[in-house]
Amino acid sequence: MADTKVNKKILSFTNKEIVADKKSKKMEQILETSLILFSQKGFFSTTIPDIAKDMKMSVGNFYNYFNSKESLAKELIRYSSNILGSKIRKINDENCNSQEKIKKIVHLYFTIATEQPQHIDYFLRVYLANKEVFKDGCEGMLCVSSFVTEMMIFFEEGVRCGELRNQDFFTAFGLFMGYLGGFAFLNGEGILEKNILDYVDDISYNIYQALKLHEK
Repeated sequence: MADTKVNKKILSFTNKEIVADKKSKKMEQILETSLILFSQKGFFSTTIPDIAKDMKMSVGNFYNYFNSKESLAKELIRYSSNILGSKIRKINDENCNSQEKIKKIVHLYFTIATEQPQHIDYFLRVYLANKEVFKDGCEGMLCVSSFVTEMMIFFEEGVRCGELRNQDFFTAFGLFMGYLGGFAFLNGEGILEKNILDYVDDISYNIYQALKLHEK
């Protein structure tokens, strides 16, 4: 009898895990689908029925995952930030100097812009262009903290090692992201004459020259 009760508890726990896993996978599918639609059509031109139709699910079922388009929008920017932040964390953990890390970060960003452009497009075309949507719950850099934190760690480590100039974080961050975001935008508009990855060496060099500690 005792064994039967234990087995029932184990089965119940396993079933809950399976349900939770299925819901987690479905949520990730919703996020990926929404990223593409928002990036292509814009935030206000994309409706919940559009997303549900693309997902082949009912609108009612969609609301079991997100209670509004605004809550979805905020989760999307956190989702993209977490993905990019986790990849930069791996670069930060590598045993290489700041110049090499800059090149790896640039290559990473441009690769995402090529292979998963929805993440970059969402940031540039939705998050930055519709700040009123993100004003409650995403103040400042709250919803992109995963990515920003890793960039802050990169700069602090570069300064600590005597490789990068000690300066205000936002001036360094703005310079770095200005290059990356600018080229990602040009790539998305089809303006670049070459594959965006062909610019990695030059962009990395320019960023390093602007950030490095100059000897007196």
